Amino acid sequence: MANETRKRKADHIRISLNQNVQARKITTGFKDICFVHKALPEIDRREIDLSTMVFNHKFAAPLIVGAITGGTSEATEINATIAEAVEELGLGMGVGSQRAAIEDKKLEETFAVARKKAPTAFLVANVGGVQLVKGYGVKEVEKAIEMIEADAIAIHLNPLQEAVQPEGETNFKGVLEKIGEIARKLDKPVIVKETGAGIAAEEAKKLEAMGVKGIDVSGAGGTSFAAVEYYRAKKRRNDFQRGLGDVFWDWGIPTAVSIVEVSQTVSIPVIASGGIRNGVDVAKALALGANLTSLSQPVLQAAVKGLKETRDTLSLLMEELRNVMFLVGAESVQNLRESPLVITGKTAEWLRMRRFNIKRYARMVRS
Repeated sequence: MANETRKRKADHIRISLNQNVQARKITTGFKDICFVHKALPEIDRREIDLSTMVFNHKFAAPLIVGAITGGTSEATEINATIAEAVEELGLGMGVGSQRAAIEDKKLEETFAVARKKAPTAFLVANVGGVQLVKGYGVKEVEKAIEMIEADAIAIHLNPLQEAVQPEGETNFKGVLEKIGEIARKLDKPVIVKETGAGIAAEEAKKLEAMGVKGIDVSGAGGTSFAAVEYYRAKKRRNDFQRGLGDVFWDWGIPTAVSIVEVSQTVSIPVIASGGIRNGVDVAKALALGANLTSLSQPVLQAAVKGLKETRDTLSLLMEELRNVMFLVGAESVQNLRESPLVITGKTAEWLRMRRFNIKRYARMVRS
């Protein structure tokens, strides 16, 4: 079982780097979000403060590297590179699913290297929700946390991926109660994250009621795990599973929509991820209601090249965010979250149909 998991993780890295697994038709919705430019920002760009406090941890910028990998030899160097970069920049990171290392102790180092390279950064451990249904409990979750001395644990939900995966595990019955059990018994924050298909208001409300301390929306519009599984099935010449991956390639709730649905429904921190590709996306996500933002694909592409490239990628994101804040007159992340936005197009249509208040984002002040 552990060997199969390790091979699958290696496949995911290879495909993500060498194939186009981005959404084809569905978009994040960020193009429907516009800031109101301030021709008179009345602030000094050099004095802008990107820092924020979330989960009782101070981040130099509201940015973490999302769960990418672990459990394979290739993952060790990738996680080490990312960890070193986030430590230097004062950010955070999540590791990929730790199932392989929970099943095979020899693989622990592929994850543990993250804490060795990032002694003070915010690190998020990772287990799958479907594994809780299959028997994982507090013991296994605590093992995942201890493995990287994590500050929080992410329980990932990936029903879409499991549904199109050749060896997918699709029994999610009882997963909510299992998540609640873990949340009640752990002294670390439990974050529930999707994997590219988004989280709706209804599920967010249920998760908060179960004691979850954070929600990572991971909406549609970025990497499609249906696409990743499409390429895995294609290599195996499994036309049936490949067909499923093709049909469901663009399934999900757009990231911008999911941020609004969740942030207007719960009072716990919201992490925005799913197709975030630059500092403007980061800023829009924060202004829509997110507390932190997360991205994976661009950092994976940089990490396989080296530490400098990874550092440069993350540093550029921070500078792009700083520019947006300057152009809307926001001296702090809190100011940015209060900056006016105009929501148009399909994103506005979706949110109106779902009865969410989008006019509140315009925040027009009349003299």
